[in-house]
Amino acid sequence: MGMTRSLVVKVTAGRNDLERCNQALTVAATGAASGVPVSLWLTGEASWFALPGNAQDVGLPHGMPLVKLLTSVLETGTVTLCSQCAARREISPDDVVKGVRIAGAATFLAEVLQDGAQALVY
Repeated sequence: MGMTRSLVVKVTAGRNDLERCNQALTVAATGAASGVPVSLWLTGEASWFALPGNAQDVGLPHGMPLVKLLTSVLETGTVTLCSQCAARREISPDDVVKGVRIAGAATFLAEVLQDGAQALVY
C-alpha cells in the first residue's frame, strides 16, 4: 500500500490580498473535495476568517465565495487558527466558527513533518 498524501495549506493573507487568500482556500477546498486529508491554517490577516460571519460577504470574480471554500474544508478536514495570531487579535476559542481549533507552531510543524505531507504557504 502506498502512503497517504496529505495537504497542509497555510494562508497568511486575508482581505488585504484577497486573490492570494482565494488561491489558498481554493486549493485547500479542491484537495478536500478530492478526498485528500487537508489541514488549513489561518494566519496573519486570514485569522479574521475564523470568526463567524467574517467570510460571509467575501469573494472575487470567477472565484467561489470564501465562506463556501472554508465550509467545504471544515466538512472533511481541519481548520486551525494560529494561536499567536489569535492572541494578537484578542480572538478566543469561544469566538471562532464551530470546528475551528486554535493551535501553534509546534502543531503546524508536527503536521508538515508527517510522512507524505505536502505543505503550501500562501
